[in-house]
Amino acid sequence: MSFEITPIGIVHSPYKTRTEAPHQGRFSDTVSEIEIFDAYAGGLKDVEKHPHLIILSWFDCSNRNVLLAMPPHTGVEHGVFATRSPERPNPVGLCVVDLVGRTGTRLTVKGLDSIDGTPVVDIKPYSPGIDCIEPS
Repeated sequence: MSFEITPIGIVHSPYKTRTEAPHQGRFSDTVSEIEIFDAYAGGLKDVEKHPHLIILSWFDCSNRNVLLAMPPHTGVEHGVFATRSPERPNPVGLCVVDLVGRTGTRLTVKGLDSIDGTPVVDIKPYSPGIDCIEPS
């Protein structure tokens, strides 16, 4: 089976290399822009009603042949599916961002961990009632 993912937009970020980007965007106050391509502009209707968004991106600079990863500062290797490493067979990035504002097809966001030029494949509203699991 194979399938195709079509980018809906692109990241404009101050991070020019992978080493500049934070390991987790939620710990960063850096502001970035997401440019949505004109063909998908209609999908932005009412997006500004959501203070937080889930950004799914394609980490196109990642190594897709990695099955083991060592999270930063742990010194312990795990299977890539037990980590949040960008190095993975299908390098889909997931980041919850704060929506700072919208101007036309450009979203200004805070807390994104993607480097400049990263393709965006989807945007979903963050919902605390759905996306936040309470500890048991």
